[in-house]
Amino acid sequence: MGAQSNAAPVIVKRKKVVGGGGHHGGAWKVAYADFVTAMMAFFMLMWLLNATTEKQRKGLADYFSPSIPLSPVSGGGDGAFGGENVFSDDAVVLDGRGAIKQHLTESRRARGATGVDRNGDEAASEEAFSDVQNMLQGRSGESQVSDRLLKHIVTRVTDEGLIIELSATDQVPLFDQHSDRPTATLRELTALVAKATANVTNNVAVAAHVQARPVVLAHSPVWDLSMWRATAAKTLLEQSGLDPARIQRVTGHADRKLQDKNPMAARNNRIEITLLRDPSRE
Repeated sequence: MGAQSNAAPVIVKRKKVVGGGGHHGGAWKVAYADFVTAMMAFFMLMWLLNATTEKQRKGLADYFSPSIPLSPVSGGGDGAFGGENVFSDDAVVLDGRGAIKQHLTESRRARGATGVDRNGDEAASEEAFSDVQNMLQGRSGESQVSDRLLKHIVTRVTDEGLIIELSATDQVPLFDQHSDRPTATLRELTALVAKATANVTNNVAVAAHVQARPVVLAHSPVWDLSMWRATAAKTLLEQSGLDPARIQRVTGHADRKLQDKNPMAARNNRIEITLLRDPSRE
């Protein structure tokens, strides 16, 4: 029989130690990162809206527009009917395969399968403006603009279109003093403009600006004078070959939009001829 021991048994307790307050998960970090990203995108959007022109914003919008051409009445298929209803008059008309409806509007008449009017191509318009500028600034081989006339011509492209500015100088006026009788210089300038714009079809706007008068009169003639001069410039353009149907407006701005800081400077006497952009693209 074995000997009995008086030693007490050894009991081992294992404790699970949990540090800190326990693991709470990282979902809040993901949510916070999404919030910061959204705020950054929002402030970037606000900055772009403030720092860009309307034309630039339109370009950005076009960049993010879908670029896959689909028929306005098609399901996008490429089979025999392309997802169209064979009895749909709208499909036939918009696809450009005919015009079987009565009294169709111009915008719904034979526009092709994508529904896009290719005649209003902005790149072609910019190229046309560039060609006109080159001719008027003497940078074209076909240009016959002399250095004498170049001093009176300034061109610039805006959201409205190509503005051709014909300005007077201290030595060479465009009109006889305080009248709407054009000088020989203005007749030459309008003839050049009519010739340079003969190859484009843009509509035209004519505007006249005049210098301020040195004294305050009971009835200021600047409004009437600017209108008369704008009309005279329009008449000269038409006599030089510009189609009268292209003239969209004739306006007189008096002395409200000065080109020179001196209100009575001769440069403020000027004619602005604008080749308007196609309104269908605006």
